[in-house]
Amino acid sequence: MGTASHSGSSGIFPVMIYVQGSEQQTLSLNHTPFTVGRKVDRDLVIADPRVSREHASIVAENGEFTVVDQGSKHGTFVNGERVERHKLQRNDRLEFGARDVAYLIFHPLHTTSNTAREFLSQISGIQIAPEASDLEKLTLFMEAARKLNTIGVLDEILVTLLEATLKLTRAERGYIFLRDSAGVLTLAAGRNSKSEPLLDDKTISRSVLEGALTSNSEYLVTDTSQMLDVQQRQSIVAFDLRTVICMPLRKPMVQTTRDGQPAGGEVMGALYVDSRFASRDITSVSHDILRAIATEAAQLIENARLVQAEEAGRRYQQELGIAASIQQRLLAVTLPEVSFARVSGRNMSCKEIGGDFFEAVNTPAGLAVVLADVSGKGVSAALLASILQGMVYSQLISGMPLTEVVAAVNRFFTYKHIGEKYATMIITRLRNDGDLEYVNCGHIPPVWICGNEVLRPSHGNLPVGLLADATYASDRCQMKPGDRLILVTDGVTEAENARGDMFDSERLERVAGKSSSMEDIFSAVADFCGGTPLNDDCTVVELAYTGD
Repeated sequence: MGTASHSGSSGIFPVMIYVQGSEQQTLSLNHTPFTVGRKVDRDLVIADPRVSREHASIVAENGEFTVVDQGSKHGTFVNGERVERHKLQRNDRLEFGARDVAYLIFHPLHTTSNTAREFLSQISGIQIAPEASDLEKLTLFMEAARKLNTIGVLDEILVTLLEATLKLTRAERGYIFLRDSAGVLTLAAGRNSKSEPLLDDKTISRSVLEGALTSNSEYLVTDTSQMLDVQQRQSIVAFDLRTVICMPLRKPMVQTTRDGQPAGGEVMGALYVDSRFASRDITSVSHDILRAIATEAAQLIENARLVQAEEAGRRYQQELGIAASIQQRLLAVTLPEVSFARVSGRNMSCKEIGGDFFEAVNTPAGLAVVLADVSGKGVSAALLASILQGMVYSQLISGMPLTEVVAAVNRFFTYKHIGEKYATMIITRLRNDGDLEYVNCGHIPPVWICGNEVLRPSHGNLPVGLLADATYASDRCQMKPGDRLILVTDGVTEAENARGDMFDSERLERVAGKSSSMEDIFSAVADFCGGTPLNDDCTVVELAYTGD
């Protein structure tokens, strides 16, 4: 696939945030065309039957980016509207066939907003009177804007913004408030005119702050003695405030109003300054500078948050890699060698770590094999799988009956109240005379290859962890030399292809009856999926009775 490199003058590539469910991933547009589709060679593969194999591409044209639909069946959407070709703007939401399931947010980190660029162009042509104040303010803004575009730490951005605003307004105090992930407004930074930190916001005008945020409008008064409703602003009177300015920080939006102006975005916080002294009237130039600083600051804060989220994501992936390595060592199985049987097993996780495990233990009563699948995915399922494996291993070694082993596991799950977690599991014990005892706890029935027959022993019990007073019973099979018992997790039977069809039990039985090893099952699943990523962990364990 041919690609053309693209970068801005800063060397920083635009990014896209890929969101799927509760997970998100940052993708760099470091080449174009950037391809999207269900086909495995796409830059972004979306395994959904509504996504075409070669669905869409994102191309660079004269320094701008355009999404182009490639004749997809279910369409490409930008901000909810179906498009064939669309020039992308900051925070555009892109969906490909599958609406509200997975989407991209376009975010050109290296660019300055159109609003800020237009404003800089406008003020550069203004003939400012030779008054030091306005010229000084203009110079200050230009320096602050340059500095804000070169720093990437959120705290530094906030401090730079405050110091520039305090010099511009000649106010005594400045604060920045930001909404957290729960929408609660919190103090993010505070400075006085001496650049000293302010940690207490109890003496500000709360009514002005809340009013500006509620109405999503600016509040700018340079002499409160001229206000008609000053008596209604109790904090202004109580704290003798004469200058009060509050500028909402609006989250960048791509929508526009009917007159072509940017629409007011979601309020992400506020810039607040006040003083006990009346300031001279702020000129229109200064007001425009204030507004531009607030607008650009909101965009830079959003960028900084994305960078922090990306860094946190990288750290999480590193920790997940460590966890995966630890889990692999913990769940590593040393398969015992016995004269009358042969056992093999393999696990394939759909994520870095998973909730499946299997174990094989040679006990005085026979060869024990267990396969379990903890509900859910990710870290919590992996942690419980590790604990469960340790419990089962120690109890099998001690010679506990199979029914007592699963009863003990069930007591542990239900007694600990661990987030409504449960597990399906099947535990077997094969003696040298071919007698096989098994306890199936809500698991997929095993596949028993008996001569030319494919049987499915159906005896079962509840999964462990559902009911504290659940009882468990075992059943038995008599295996003959050459018989094989195949155990799988539901990640095998529920593996899907691009059309959404499942591998299912019928295919499993057909492949198991013809196969000579468990690897044939994995190959059959891979061929069936045809490149569609697994949506659950897959584990296959084969127990063959040789009778030697």
